[in-house]
Amino acid sequence: MDILIGILLILSFLGMVYYCIKGYNLMVGFIIMATLWTILPIIGHLISPQAAFEGMSITDILGVVYQRAPEKWGPSLINIFLGAFFGRILLNTGIAATIIRKSVELGGDRPGIILAIVNLITGFIFTSMTGAGSVIAIAVIILPILFSIGIPKVVAFFSFTGSVAAGIFLNPINFAQYVAFFANSNGGTEYTYTTYFPFGLLAFFVMITIVSLFATFYLRVESLTYSWAATKSSEVTEAPGISLISPFLPVLGVIVFKLPVILCFILASLFALGVCGEITGGFRAVCRKISRIFTDGVKDTASLVAFWLTLAMFNDSAVFAAPYFEQVIGGIIPTSPIVLCLLFGILAPLTWFRGPMSLIGSGAALLAVVSATTNYPTTFLYPLFATILIGMGHFDITISWNAWGIGFNRLNTREYMKVALVPGICIALVLEIANFLINNPL
Repeated sequence: MDILIGILLILSFLGMVYYCIKGYNLMVGFIIMATLWTILPIIGHLISPQAAFEGMSITDILGVVYQRAPEKWGPSLINIFLGAFFGRILLNTGIAATIIRKSVELGGDRPGIILAIVNLITGFIFTSMTGAGSVIAIAVIILPILFSIGIPKVVAFFSFTGSVAAGIFLNPINFAQYVAFFANSNGGTEYTYTTYFPFGLLAFFVMITIVSLFATFYLRVESLTYSWAATKSSEVTEAPGISLISPFLPVLGVIVFKLPVILCFILASLFALGVCGEITGGFRAVCRKISRIFTDGVKDTASLVAFWLTLAMFNDSAVFAAPYFEQVIGGIIPTSPIVLCLLFGILAPLTWFRGPMSLIGSGAALLAVVSATTNYPTTFLYPLFATILIGMGHFDITISWNAWGIGFNRLNTREYMKVALVPGICIALVLEIANFLINNPL
């Protein structure tokens, strides 16, 4: 009976893969999967008792999945909201736009140098900003400038999406989102941003370097086509020079001064508003302004909140499903750390279209199986999965801002995928090997 339940769970996993590839709603998908991965193990336990259910009634099991799992997300949601609030401030004050324009000016008339500088600055900006709205807001500033100096659209967009992904490697808000997948892995609850930071910093610079090198190579084989003259919009605010350090303050506060993430976002937000002259008009006016910006930030993340709450349900249901997976495929999953790392690097393209290697999709089920069969610590598992999720998966055309950019800029989808494929695999392999060398669990 255990093997039969395991086979049914595997079939549900394959169904989730198909569901994700077809682009259906992931929030609904995770609720369905959480229900299947709760009911089937309960049935199996009633027939043949499992240690994972010891001392628990059916009501207790349902409470774990549908009540306590989402409740555990409370602290992380606050981090997400404050991060989105700070991102909105960077946009509204013109700080992000000013940084981008100055980085382009610094590169002069050399497209390769401009791309490298813009990639680095964009990456740093997205160590603090997050969400599709923020990415699109920066894209509409930077892409026309890059197009106007002769950089082919597909190269400019590949370079931009790669630099955004590099920033996500260091973004504490994205870390809080992704680490939730590992709550039930060995040491998952103790894995902090500070512990992860050295690997995240390495991943940031590896991705910026590889994306810039490939973009420069593509420039050599592509003919430059001048689209339109770059002009400075009169509607864009020129932020004061001192404000340009704002995007870097939250990460600096967390890593250097060991301050809480929420406090860092609050202090950085007040600093940005203050130096940009936005704290004026009296106490009531300032309160209304801050409230409005915070509301806009929460709106930016509303759909993500629903997604992560249902993900928490699926995450905890995987604990009950894991013993049955082990019965069927426990001997198939590689247990050698170096084999796992190389396999993940080679199979990184399977993160596209929310495929079986993508955590934001059916890869969450794969994590449950790998965690249960290897029992490796989160210090190894998180970089193992995050490397391909960010380094390769963020070139995926189904990601909201990528889908927008391809349509808005009238890019050829296949051409963009061809441009991103090899660099993505290179990034994944380099970082997976680094993960083995730095975090080898054996």
